[in-house]
Amino acid sequence: MYFIASFRLSSVNPMLTDRPARTPAPERQPRRAGLSPGFRPCRRAAMEAEAPEGRCGEDELPPCPQVEEEEEEKKKEQEEEEEQQQQEEEEEEEAAALHLAKRRKMLCSKFSAITSSDAAVARSFLAGNGWHMQRALNAYFEPPLEVPPEKEAAGGVAPACAGPGSCIDLTADTTAGDATTDSADSRQPEDDSRFSLITWNIDGLDLRNLKERARGICSYLALYNPDVVFLQEVVPPHLCLLQMRAGNYTVIPSNVDGYFTVIMLKKSRVKLRKQEIIPFPTTSMMRNLLVVHVSVSGNELCLMTSHLESTKNHSAERIKQLQIVLNKMQEESKSSTVIFGGDTNLRDSEVTKLGKLPGDITDIWEFLGKPQHCRYTWDTHSNTNLDAGYKCKLRFDRIYFRPAADGGHIIPRSMDLIGLEKLDCGRFPSDHWGLFCNFDVIL
Repeated sequence: MYFIASFRLSSVNPMLTDRPARTPAPERQPRRAGLSPGFRPCRRAAMEAEAPEGRCGEDELPPCPQVEEEEEEKKKEQEEEEEQQQQEEEEEEEAAALHLAKRRKMLCSKFSAITSSDAAVARSFLAGNGWHMQRALNAYFEPPLEVPPEKEAAGGVAPACAGPGSCIDLTADTTAGDATTDSADSRQPEDDSRFSLITWNIDGLDLRNLKERARGICSYLALYNPDVVFLQEVVPPHLCLLQMRAGNYTVIPSNVDGYFTVIMLKKSRVKLRKQEIIPFPTTSMMRNLLVVHVSVSGNELCLMTSHLESTKNHSAERIKQLQIVLNKMQEESKSSTVIFGGDTNLRDSEVTKLGKLPGDITDIWEFLGKPQHCRYTWDTHSNTNLDAGYKCKLRFDRIYFRPAADGGHIIPRSMDLIGLEKLDCGRFPSDHWGLFCNFDVIL
């Protein structure tokens, strides 16, 4: 049979007779779409391909280790990035909070230095004014107007006082029966052989019982009837009251804003020649030197007052200011008697560090033999106005004297403290005692 078939084929097509028989090709596997030759699917992919339709759900197949590892890595990297970003944000917030805390601490220190108040008061005023220094100082130095009860009920407002700006009206309750400097002056005859002076830090920055204390100070001025008054830490409400009630005095302020010093000259006795204000160039507390040139009983005098830089931390600035004062005293005409009085805030150690006073300038307290009854003008043992937890005694308030070169026409005679009695409000007029000094005038 085979032979016959071959014969027949050759007879039909002689070209095929010499070709060997073709072996059948192996059956080819169908190629999966999207896969390159040589791709070897993972076990999960293979199982998905072999699984019957409708039974390739995720829960029915074991996880692919390669894919799961990649996903886990990506997730870990993302978590690390988020953690690092959160850490950076926290560090930025912490740095910003630290910067803010330092800035606020600096503002509190500056506010306390300017106002001579404590840290709690500084923080209260600054926080209440959005930590804006100028607004806080304005709120401290220029409290809101007080409205009398009868006007408040009628919807009215308190009148502005005479003088610069608006302030608390300390004169609202003044009546003709009050003891004023005019009435006191009219009762006492002039004595040209004597000359008297008061210097007093009246603590206008303490707003508690401001009216009662201000009127108490006016009562002391009426009682002692001095020829010259040096006041420190005066605020606009005080200036209003003095201008209204002390009509027999020429009132000369060193400023009209914030707090400042004032010199008052009795018109009937002291004739004003000229005045000047000498700034302290490096002060951080608005301090300066107020100078007036006057004539008393034919004697030429140069009168000066100041409130030197406050607090122990400002010792260097305070000594610089004292040096300016002493230089000015020495520069004045030798024919004039020069008197400086004020709140110097000096500690004895600072005066020692500066060296002795110039030979022609005398500390009047020392000149009078260092009387102990008037040594300490700032005494938290006896004066309770500050409610201070600490107790100390210091001679902050001092009077310096340089006599005229051609003779002792004016000579210091005595010194006493004033303001030692509490007022009806239960507080003293000031946290400082005032100094009352008498001089002999050689006619």
